[in-house]
Amino acid sequence: MAAKQTAQAGLDFSSPLDVICGVDEAGRGPLAGPVVAAAVIFDPSKSRINGLDDSKALSAKRREELYEKIVDRALAYCIASASVEEIDTINILHASMLAMKRAVEGLSVEPTLVKVDGNRCPVLSIRSEAVIGGDALVKQISAASILAKVTRDRMLVELHEVHPMYGFNVHSGYGTPQHLKALREHGPCVHHRRSFAPVREAHALVFGSVLPAIALEVIHAASDPDTLAF
Repeated sequence: MAAKQTAQAGLDFSSPLDVICGVDEAGRGPLAGPVVAAAVIFDPSKSRINGLDDSKALSAKRREELYEKIVDRALAYCIASASVEEIDTINILHASMLAMKRAVEGLSVEPTLVKVDGNRCPVLSIRSEAVIGGDALVKQISAASILAKVTRDRMLVELHEVHPMYGFNVHSGYGTPQHLKALREHGPCVHHRRSFAPVREAHALVFGSVLPAIALEVIHAASDPDTLAF
């Protein structure tokens, strides 16, 4: 397990005139489903949203409540994703960056400063800043975190309707004991990430064959704690 990083405020390069966009993603670590990102710009003419925090620190019910408030009060927001196929082709790190880039580029209002949760930023034409622990420090990032998490959880509930044997509605694709047991019993479905070791192992166990070759750097990214915790 990666060492837990202490939240750092860092340097604030914004000015009162900046149109700040917060960006975060959800779903780097799961064994199934897309990685989802959101970008949010607040509307300064609307009231502040109370209770914003890192989506992981909030209950599912509270995230749903805040989701509706964020959508209603944002000046602009965009939710984007990178598919399982893209994750398995370019690796989970690059797929996460791609989803965040798509979210920013999909905004109806162009920001002057993009603040991204974590220690790195996607390649953008707009000035950007990585903020470690930003989902708990920067309200725009907190809002993006909530939009991404709620959207992805809803996607996995929909996948559960098609593939109920995996329990996607309970664990959202993460490698819980329940999910790993289902993988060993049924093998992976098309929504599982074949670049992730437990998926490849389950495929070999159930179907008796090895999945097609995947670039080593893609497989490495799927098992690298630093990549999954950036």
